[in-house]
Amino acid sequence: MKTKTTVYWICTALVALSFLSGGIANVLHVPQAVAGMIRLGYPLHFLTLLGVWKILGAGVILAPGLPLLKEWAYAGMIFDLTGASIAHAAVGDSDAWQSNTGHVLIPLALAALAIASWSLRPDSRKLIRTDVKTVAA
Repeated sequence: MKTKTTVYWICTALVALSFLSGGIANVLHVPQAVAGMIRLGYPLHFLTLLGVWKILGAGVILAPGLPLLKEWAYAGMIFDLTGASIAHAAVGDSDAWQSNTGHVLIPLALAALAIASWSLRPDSRKLIRTDVKTVAA
């Protein structure tokens, strides 16, 4: 297996595992997830909605084919992760070396993994544009 493919699968597996486990925790309203939503000021029904989207996104990036859905899933993951980081920073979860640092930095690290997964994906998992016209030089 090529290095690029190996790195792609490692990044993809880590992102999918993170979203799958987080999504399940959200859907099941695990006490830590509920406490986090309350701290951020979001309604609890948003927890369920995010959980379902996270589970679906994890499945889509792992499934073969579905290139258009993959684009949407990766975009949603970046929105979720950067939004989570900003939301935690806004409520004061950014004290540089305290236990809450992870609430700001870990989503950004996962966003970097998601971007790496997206950029390293094989051609068979990419959306191919067929409407682009080439101009002869």
